[in-house]
Amino acid sequence: MEIPAIKRVDKLRLDEAYENSRIYKERTKKWHDKHIMTKRFDKGDMDLLFNSKLRLFPGKLKSWWLGPSTITKVQPSRAVETWSESTRAFAVNG
Repeated sequence: MEIPAIKRVDKLRLDEAYENSRIYKERTKKWHDKHIMTKRFDKGDMDLLFNSKLRLFPGKLKSWWLGPSTITKVQPSRAVETWSESTRAFAVNG
């Protein structure tokens, strides 16, 4: 039994679209991975924490950052524990 010509053309078009989509995703991933900057934190470093909770009630003059805080512990999974006067001990995903 033979497939009609119209269905073959549709199948070829879908196959080509799928292939183009795959190539685009590979190139985009490659570009993204090339531009990622790795961050390395060591015990004793100073940092600022981004206050994401402020988005609910943003004030014009309120700061989006908390800190400075000192890094007290660095986990192998890149989780970092920081300490400051305002937040005390605080764990963040590095």
